[in-house]
Amino acid sequence: MTSQDSALTLAQMATNVLQTADGRAKTALSHSYAALWRASREDGATPIEIGTANPPLRPARPEKPELLSPRDVPKRKPGSPEGRIAILHAIAHIELNAVDLHWDLIARFSHVPFPIGFFDDWVRAADEESKHYNLMCDRLEDYGSFYGALPAHAGMWQAAEETVDDIMGRLAVVPMVLEARGLDVTPGMIKLFQQAKDKDTVAALDVIYAEEVGHVSYGSKWFHFLCGRDNIDPKPLFHQLVTKYFHGGLKPPFNDEKRAEAGIPPDFYWPLADEIPAKKHK
Repeated sequence: MTSQDSALTLAQMATNVLQTADGRAKTALSHSYAALWRASREDGATPIEIGTANPPLRPARPEKPELLSPRDVPKRKPGSPEGRIAILHAIAHIELNAVDLHWDLIARFSHVPFPIGFFDDWVRAADEESKHYNLMCDRLEDYGSFYGALPAHAGMWQAAEETVDDIMGRLAVVPMVLEARGLDVTPGMIKLFQQAKDKDTVAALDVIYAEEVGHVSYGSKWFHFLCGRDNIDPKPLFHQLVTKYFHGGLKPPFNDEKRAEAGIPPDFYWPLADEIPAKKHK
C-alpha cells in the first residue's frame, strides 16, 4: 500500500472507480482497491476508514458503446456467430454496470451504520464483477470484436438513479431483482454456447453464474438485516419497493433453486410477476 493509497477512505476509493471511464482501467482500479481493502482487513494494523464521499449521479463511461433505448437495441439470431458476439457484448455491458453499482452502493451509503461485513461483501462483489467484465471482453476479442463495437442498453443505471437516497430500495431492486434475473437467464446462455462448442465462453459463464449467487445473497442478507434492525416485515416491504422502483414486470420462468440458495424465497417474487404493471422506459 502506498502512502497515497493508505490516505484514501473506502468511500473515496469507490468514487475514484466511478469516475474512471475506460472499462479496463476501471476494473484494474477496482481490483487494486479490493486487494488493498482485503489486505487491510487481514492485517488489522493498517485499517482503511470507511469515510464518506460525494459520488457522481452517473459513473464515467467510455464514448462507445452507443447507449440506446432497450427497444432500439438491434436483435440478432443467437445461434449465429454475430448473435453470440451480441450476447457477449450485452453481458460485458451488464458486468461493467455491476462494477459501478457495487462501488456506488459503498460510496453512496457509507454513512449508513452497517457492520464491517457489509463493506467486505460489496467490495468482494465489485471485485468479482470486474473479473466478469474482463472475462467477457477477452471472449469478445477472441471473436474478433470488443466492448463498444455494438450499441448497448441505456436503462441499466436507472434503478441506481431512482434509489440514490433509499438504501432499502437499492438492495431490493439491484441485487434482489436485477441480479436475480441473471440467475434465471444464465443457464440458457450457457446451453447456447455449449451447443456452439465454445468451451472457453462456457467456462467463463460458469464462473459468473456461480459467483452471482453470492451477490444476490448479499442483497438479501443486508435487506433482511435492515428490516430486522427496524422491526419491519421484509416481504411486504420488498413488494412495495419493487413496485415503486422496478420498471416492468418480473418475468418467469424463475430459477427457484438458485434464488432460494441466494436467500430469496418464492413468495417474494412470484406474487410480483402478475401484480406489477408494465411501465414504459423513459
